[in-house]
Amino acid sequence: MFPGPGGDSVKGARRPVVYSTGKGRICPKCGWPEADCRCSSTLGAAAEPVPAKITAKLRVENRGSGKVVTVIDSLPANREFLDDLARELKKSCGTGGRVGETFVEIQGDHRERLRELLARKGWAVKG
Repeated sequence: MFPGPGGDSVKGARRPVVYSTGKGRICPKCGWPEADCRCSSTLGAAAEPVPAKITAKLRVENRGSGKVVTVIDSLPANREFLDDLARELKKSCGTGGRVGETFVEIQGDHRERLRELLARKGWAVKG
């Protein structure tokens, strides 16, 4: 029960959830946890299937802050696949990184290490 305009409590009044540790982050559009978001923007995007033969493009970029990142690009637009790949690569390189739409960024210059890891998976690596 929350106080109404005259100080009276209003039964059934709902206040928006600001933060809840049980659910994690909440989508501002639909109110569901981000992992189970029901927004039309996330429902329409089907995950791209992972092809048997993957050709990854490897490059190094300099960020505006002067930091160097290694980018693995031209990957399938499958979020689950990219999350698993990023987790594996970050663990093997001992560094952080992030996942984009069709790429994975690993902090630091790890071209040689990543080229070896991806070739071991049977992928063609360019760059």
